[in-house]
Amino acid sequence: MPRSSWKGYLKLSLVSCAVALYSASSSSERVSFNTLNRKTGNRLKQNLVDSVSGEPVDTADRVKGYAAAKGQYVLVEDADLEALKIETTKTLEIETFVPQAEIDPIYLDSPYYLAPDAKVAEEAFAVIRDAMIAKKVVGIGRVVLSRRERMLMLQPRGKGMLATTLRYPYEIRQDAEVFDPIGDVRLPGEMLDIAQEIIARKSGTFAPDSFTDRYEEAVVAMLRAKQAGEAFAVPEAAEPANVVDIMDALRRSLEAGEANLRRPPAPSKKPAETPATADQTARKAPPRKAAARKAAR
Repeated sequence: MPRSSWKGYLKLSLVSCAVALYSASSSSERVSFNTLNRKTGNRLKQNLVDSVSGEPVDTADRVKGYAAAKGQYVLVEDADLEALKIETTKTLEIETFVPQAEIDPIYLDSPYYLAPDAKVAEEAFAVIRDAMIAKKVVGIGRVVLSRRERMLMLQPRGKGMLATTLRYPYEIRQDAEVFDPIGDVRLPGEMLDIAQEIIARKSGTFAPDSFTDRYEEAVVAMLRAKQAGEAFAVPEAAEPANVVDIMDALRRSLEAGEANLRRPPAPSKKPAETPATADQTARKAPPRKAAARKAAR
C-alpha cells in the first residue's frame, strides 16, 4: 500500500467511517537532473543565508514570516499552525451532492484515491459510495491538506472513490481577459462541413496508452548516447506557418485523409491488445526514471 496523504473520517449526516487519502498521480518516474559544479562534477547544495549579513542560517534559527509591510514580518511558528485544528482537519464531511456535469473542469486540481482505513469502516463507506452511484451524483466536501482547507469532489470509482481537489473561485482567472479580444467570425458553411468531416474521420475512443511522452523519450535517448560517448541530435521540427487559404488547406487535409484510408494497413508484428480500462491504466507506472538510470550506468 502507498503511504497515505491524509487520514480521518468521511461523514454523511450521522454516518461516518475511517478513511485515508492516497495521491493518485506521481511525478517520481520523470527524468530529473541535479545541479553540478562544471569544474569538479560534484553536486551542489543550497544554503539559506541572511539577506543582509549573507551568513548561513542554522535550521534551528529559521522561522516562517508573513510580510505585513515592506521589511516588516509577523513571525509564525510551526506550533502556531499546528494549533489551527479546525473541524475539517480530521473530518471530511460531504456537504452537498451535485451532478458532475455541473462542475466546470477548470476547477479540477489534483486527484486522490479515497478508501476505508479499517475493515469496520467498509460497510459505511460502501453505503455512501453505492448511494452516490444510484443517484448519479458526486459529493462536495472540504478537508485540510498541506495546511490548507481544500474543496473535494468525491465520485465512486471501482470499490473506492476518486477525490479531486477543487480550486476556489479566487484562484480562477476570468476567461474574458483572454477571450474578449477574439473577434466574431462568420464561417462559410462549406468550410465547416469539411472541418467536421475531418473531425469525424479522426474520432475514436480515448486510449491514453497510445500516447507517449516523446520529449521524455528523447531525453532518455540523449542520456544513453552521452553515456556511450556518441553524438546525439534530433531533427528540428519545422514550425507550421499561418494558413492563408483556409479552404484550400481543409480540402488538402481531406484528400490526405482519403489517401491514408485507401492505403493498406501495415502488417501487425504482434497480436492486438485489448484496450486497458481506466482502472488498469491507473495502476500502470511506466518506468521512465528507471530507464534513464539504466542509460546512465
